Amino acid sequence: MLSGDDGQFSFANVGAGGFQLTIAAAGFASQTVSGTLRPGEVQIVPPVTLGVATTTTDVEVGLTRAEVAEEEIKVQEKQRVLGVLPNFYVSYVSDPVPLTSKQKFEIAWKTLIDPATLIFVGGAAGVEQAQNHFEEYGQGAEGYGKRFGAGYADTVTSTLIGSALLPSLLKQDPRYFYKGTGSTRSRFLYAIANSFVCKGDNGRWQPSYSNILGSLAAGGISNLYYPSQDRNGAGLTFENAGIGIGATAAANLFQEFIVRKLTPKVPHPDPGKP
Repeated sequence: MLSGDDGQFSFANVGAGGFQLTIAAAGFASQTVSGTLRPGEVQIVPPVTLGVATTTTDVEVGLTRAEVAEEEIKVQEKQRVLGVLPNFYVSYVSDPVPLTSKQKFEIAWKTLIDPATLIFVGGAAGVEQAQNHFEEYGQGAEGYGKRFGAGYADTVTSTLIGSALLPSLLKQDPRYFYKGTGSTRSRFLYAIANSFVCKGDNGRWQPSYSNILGSLAAGGISNLYYPSQDRNGAGLTFENAGIGIGATAAANLFQEFIVRKLTPKVPHPDPGKP
């Protein structure tokens, strides 16, 4: 039976005896009224007030994988050797969330515009000028500018291609994952191997095509701006690629055994790690 707009309702031709009424409405808690109807009796049920139904809502609050990765990146961006030199490409978390393509490019960009990167490239250009390396560039401010430009171009191409573009296309993680446990020999071999292997975005180890192909690509591009007398096509390409891979291996060893001790803001280690 549906009640009228005023909430009134009635039943006719109800047999004598016990009865039970259940009053229900959407969004309200139902009420039950019972009684006994005698023969020939007309019974008026007392007013019934329905209370608002009590509902239970389960709300699960959490971060998306991209948001978790973003929080991990914020921690990495605070990692500076001696509080100055950027150390963004190292993760001290044993099982970090894979980076999105956007995040890979963001880390690369922040590395390239960091003052410490510019100072390092500038210092290297100064050493080259003092040694009169790339003689065709000449000396003076112009020669220094050309050496700085070439060195920074190397840094830009290797970082963007090897740490952002290829890792995004090949779904590989450009970071070094600190081991920190095991024998010195096992850690040494782990660091060297990480110049040839890397973690994929699927969490599995695989050949580091990003680093190897990135070094080759950067070496090939360098033929466009180095002095003509220093360009030897494939020779310069593979020379620079070899230097890039060797530098990665050396940097990994430095990371595994030294850098953490010199980095003030390092996240708390995983259980079991020193």
